[in-house]
Amino acid sequence: MDDDRLGAAYVLALYLGLRRGELPGLHWADVDLGNGSLEILAALQRVDGALVLTAPKTRRSERPVPLPRVCVDALRRDRARQDAERADVGERWRDTGLVFTTRLGTAIEPRNLNRHFYPIREWLGLNVRFHDLRHTCVTLLLGLGIPPHIVRDTVGHNARDVTMNIYAHADMAEKRAALDRLGSLLADE
Repeated sequence: MDDDRLGAAYVLALYLGLRRGELPGLHWADVDLGNGSLEILAALQRVDGALVLTAPKTRRSERPVPLPRVCVDALRRDRARQDAERADVGERWRDTGLVFTTRLGTAIEPRNLNRHFYPIREWLGLNVRFHDLRHTCVTLLLGLGIPPHIVRDTVGHNARDVTMNIYAHADMAEKRAALDRLGSLLADE
């Protein structure tokens, strides 16, 4: 995904669980690559036929997010790609300050993230939706034993119940390990 023009968007969706509207609403002014963090302050949505920056989905959706090294690297590559596109189109470039833009610097239609993702998922042989990158982030964080309140705050869920009820799934290995531990406890008694 390093050479894909929206590769950094997929990295942020998978590693940070960012929503489809949060990605095209992200501004470079809200990204601090030196300190490895970003702030989610807006989302981009289509309202009455126009692309509009709106407040994020919930009160908790406005949030600071630390950036792991893989995200910092992806954003640095994206900034270099965007600088090259700006140089290529010259005066036709529209400086929106957005991280993810069209080749002319204008806002990306959030649904185009889905459309752009379809051939990639087919090439990878995956049957997943763009939103499943967010779902995977939450599921993996919970599977790593990250406390639910940290996962909730990272991905901007309004309540921990959303994190646990929608995203927490126990696979067979986890269930087997839990029952084996119970069996060991009971056998010791």
